[in-house]
Amino acid sequence: MDLNIQEVTSRIRALREDMEISMQEMAVATERSLAEYAAQESGEHDLSFTFLQKCAERLGVDLVELLTGEGPRLQRYEITRAGDGISIMKANGYEYLQKAPRLKNKLADIFMMHVPYSDEALSQPIHLSFHEGQEIEFVVSGHMRFQYDNNFEELEPGDIIVFDPTHGHGMVAVGGEDLYFLAIVIKDPGALK
Repeated sequence: MDLNIQEVTSRIRALREDMEISMQEMAVATERSLAEYAAQESGEHDLSFTFLQKCAERLGVDLVELLTGEGPRLQRYEITRAGDGISIMKANGYEYLQKAPRLKNKLADIFMMHVPYSDEALSQPIHLSFHEGQEIEFVVSGHMRFQYDNNFEELEPGDIIVFDPTHGHGMVAVGGEDLYFLAIVIKDPGALK
């Protein structure tokens, strides 16, 4: 399923207005300036996973409901076939394919990540993200340069990294090939319902 950005931003705005939450409150919750938040809510700028996750938390909805307009309904298990899921694109070309979007009350969000190899990306600083919870990344194919604060690690297929995502973290594909990895973002226990 491909993500319609305008529909997502309309849902964010409608929920925010219905709950009488100001744009300034949402800017604080998403750790952006008011102008940055307004540009994202209006669809002028691409939506990052971290932005969407923080919006969902503040609005008290599941990320899937924010993305699709429908809440998860399955209670016991869900099978998501290869290539299926909800696709979320980032400005830097990363693709998040959310797996198990229909399972209710998940303790974690699960994504198959695709990071295209780019000589240009290697010549720039790695974009760092920050969010609550705990994160696990398992390299499926390709090679990853992972940055955590000021530390750098090289990972290859079969390697796993587990970390506290409240610190700056990011990655790029290295070695001349695209990177695919499974990312499991365990929710902040305080955010669980």
